[in-house]
Amino acid sequence: QRARIEAIWRQCREEYGHGGPFLFGHFTAADAMYAPVVTRFDTYGGELAPVTRAYVDAVLALPAMRHWYAEAAKEPWPEPGPDE
Repeated sequence: QRARIEAIWRQCREEYGHGGPFLFGHFTAADAMYAPVVTRFDTYGGELAPVTRAYVDAVLALPAMRHWYAEAAKEPWPEPGPDE
């Protein structure tokens, strides 16, 4: 559930996230694990709490994420979206 994920992210940022924009400050495996969830929050939009929006933006700004999106855009067989 979205609210639960936002609560987990908020708690991680508040308790351990000092010194960087990621869940535990610096990039960790937890951020890699949540990267697909970040893409869902970005794709399906909606109101995000400021701390959630900042985290989503930080993950999406990672060079690896930008590369992932760029490579996906090159695929010759795009999958139809949920509204197609």
